[in-house]
Amino acid sequence: MELMKFDELNLSKPLLKALDDMGLVHPTTIQRKIFPVIMSGRDVCGIAQTGTGKTFAYLLPCLRLWSYSKDRLPQILILVPTRELVKQVEEEVQKLSAHMTLEVVGVYGGVNMKPQALAVENGCDVVVATPGRLMDLLLDGSLRTKAIKRLVIDEVDEMLNLGFRTQIIRILELLPPKRQNLMFSATITEDVEQLMDAWFVSPQRVEAAPTGTPLDNIQQSLYQVPNFYTKVNLLDLLLTRHEEMKRVLIFVATKSLADDLFAELSPLYPEVGGVIHSNKSQNHRFNTVNQFQDGNYQFIIATDIIARGLDIEDVSHVINFDVPEVPEAYIHRIGRTGRADKTGIAIAFVTPREQENMDRIEALMNYVVPVVPLPEDLAISDVLTDDELPKVKMRETLIKLPDVHEGGGAFHEKLEKNKRVTTKKVSHADKMMQKYGKAKTRGDKFSKKNKKKR
Repeated sequence: MELMKFDELNLSKPLLKALDDMGLVHPTTIQRKIFPVIMSGRDVCGIAQTGTGKTFAYLLPCLRLWSYSKDRLPQILILVPTRELVKQVEEEVQKLSAHMTLEVVGVYGGVNMKPQALAVENGCDVVVATPGRLMDLLLDGSLRTKAIKRLVIDEVDEMLNLGFRTQIIRILELLPPKRQNLMFSATITEDVEQLMDAWFVSPQRVEAAPTGTPLDNIQQSLYQVPNFYTKVNLLDLLLTRHEEMKRVLIFVATKSLADDLFAELSPLYPEVGGVIHSNKSQNHRFNTVNQFQDGNYQFIIATDIIARGLDIEDVSHVINFDVPEVPEAYIHRIGRTGRADKTGIAIAFVTPREQENMDRIEALMNYVVPVVPLPEDLAISDVLTDDELPKVKMRETLIKLPDVHEGGGAFHEKLEKNKRVTTKKVSHADKMMQKYGKAKTRGDKFSKKNKKKR
């Protein structure tokens, strides 16, 4: 079947010229399917995996529908989860609008807000923002929303996972009610459904591929390894032996593990590798990505939260140093390679304790990842990390606690001499009764004495 070309879509000449400058001729599946739906003005939910070209899928129709306005208030608002994705979407808008009189501003947290507020106040047509910084600008009054015609929420499932639900809803409340809503997500969770039901008007779903479908242009394989240090040895061997591993993304589970792995690799590969995660400064993250993009770094070690914010061209390999617990995260990771219909390679290192996670990933994809034998010269380490050491189970000894009703604790019997005996006061009549067996009174005694005297 002959592939569709961009000039067959209802694109303006400036957009077609920009695409030609970038050497792009054929739209991807999601770009081709969603373009006429967005152009119709309907609310849209695009379901597409990372690496399918969904950024251009919403930018092309949005920029085609944009019209010049003298007041220079933003007409298009794009929400993304990370600062890296803000910069990358901003750059994509700049590329597509190279032959248009259009201004784009990217805003994100972690930096001084004043320059961003000033840029928005000076006038722009497109705003790309993270939810937190956008709320700051809205509450500050720097960003006026009365001209917003289209709202794009990209990677909405990830934003909800990161806890941005309240901010997203507040932003939706502050925007003009008459607008077109465009949502893009790799997975449709219950939270995503609720958001659509509450704020979208009869949204049309456009799906590039079913959730969890492995990309056909990504070659997957896995190695079964016993522990962390054997993984390090295997990674070193692969990076050294395979010259085609020129631009490698290595994904790990945690920030501390990213730092540990970088500490192991940096002496072996000085100044050709980097590490990025949420604890690293913004400048460090941007510089690392730029070094990687420019070909100065052979590899980057990253965590899952960064996986959604990286849009790097020509990634040769993705290595899952750790198998993610969430199966969808594996799809997002490997989607960093094989982008825009190019081919890529994804490799997973799987320990026995991670096999269950890998089984769930394969069940989601309905695909069994081929197992590759370990290289014969691979050094199998017998050194274990603290997390890999067997846990010593202490014997639980049950101690019977004293019953509060049985006494004990600080209570003790008093000495006999210290015991206070409370006696009842006995009347004179009772004393007489005990002594004589009958009641005696002083009056009777006095009367008898008087009788004798008489």
